[in-house]
Amino acid sequence: MIRDARPEDAAAIAAIWNPIIRDTDLTFTSREKTAAEIAALIDARRAAGHAFLVSAAAGGIAGFASYFQFRGGPGYSRTMEHTIILAPAARGRGLGRALMTALAEHARGRGMHQLIGGLSGANRAAIAFHARLGFIEVGRIGEAGWKFDRYHDLVFMQKILDAPHGQGVSDALG
Repeated sequence: MIRDARPEDAAAIAAIWNPIIRDTDLTFTSREKTAAEIAALIDARRAAGHAFLVSAAAGGIAGFASYFQFRGGPGYSRTMEHTIILAPAARGRGLGRALMTALAEHARGRGMHQLIGGLSGANRAAIAFHARLGFIEVGRIGEAGWKFDRYHDLVFMQKILDAPHGQGVSDALG
């Protein structure tokens, strides 16, 4: 079941997010997140009208997805950057697709123009996942991130949410 995240989900979200922060180069940050920080993030996204969704089942939280304004300032108010993270055991079961579909529907329903993913160039699975969902690679910044004593590329992938089919970038989105 996909639902809005609640502050009480923060510890479960931290349990999924922090091993990725700590142990992988899938994200460039190395500072783990506390449950209190995640609870505040959930509240802040909700207050801004942005989504913070979880995939929940009897076994707990299996993953989450959220979006936020891509850059500061009013000119970017309809361009959103997203985060999606699944627990390792939840991958390959369609939960990521369900979360991203719900996230895109939420953004579209709020008048957002596009979603952008900023992905580690090392995360080939995430790049392929986004491509299967109609995102296209629109930029790559070589050696933008530093983690584990080496540089990593940052890959930007974009999906237009509101363009009529066949216009501009949406040509590749099907």
